[in-house]
Amino acid sequence: MRLRLTPRDTTYFDLFTTLAGHVVTGVGLLAELLGADKAGREEIAARFVEAEHDADGVAHDITKRLNQTFVTPFDRDDIYGLANALDDVIDAMEEACDLIVLYRIEQLPSRVSEVVQVLQRCAELTHEAMPRLRTMEELSEYWMEIHRLENQADRLHRKLLAQLFDDTTDAITLIKLKEIVDVLEDACDGFERVATLVETIALKES
Repeated sequence: MRLRLTPRDTTYFDLFTTLAGHVVTGVGLLAELLGADKAGREEIAARFVEAEHDADGVAHDITKRLNQTFVTPFDRDDIYGLANALDDVIDAMEEACDLIVLYRIEQLPSRVSEVVQVLQRCAELTHEAMPRLRTMEELSEYWMEIHRLENQADRLHRKLLAQLFDDTTDAITLIKLKEIVDVLEDACDGFERVATLVETIALKES
């Protein structure tokens, strides 16, 4: 660990943990939405919008603090990038919720639940990792597991696409379902971008 001679604003670690907590809340709502009826889905999607706004607020607080702080715990661009990457993950999941409601999807393929389970695990691991940015210790297991989960999500995505093209005879329904599945894949990719940024930060600080 590099010896630092200047004081650091450690509030960022709490803000990143709070932001990752909103991501956990979001993916929980996404899982809840999958098992709900149409009326229930609209109410859950509305709650997701609130969670997404809360996450936006924390990301804004990080940016605002960055503009007001001279000494930061690590590279300013990395702080900005990490906040945006976490925000992008919850944005992608909120988009998936919104599309499921707007497209009035009756039944989603069963493998969508498997993808959401992967997202839930990624969110939990990311939330647990954020406080460890304070010491930069025990982070390698986190990013390695996220990369493994993202590979698992890639395989699920390919199987889902194959299932959609095999089982969906209506072209419009196929387009709608494929868009939802692709957005969920974007969310999985987003977790990998967060993990890659954490790995980059840890290597710079080592």
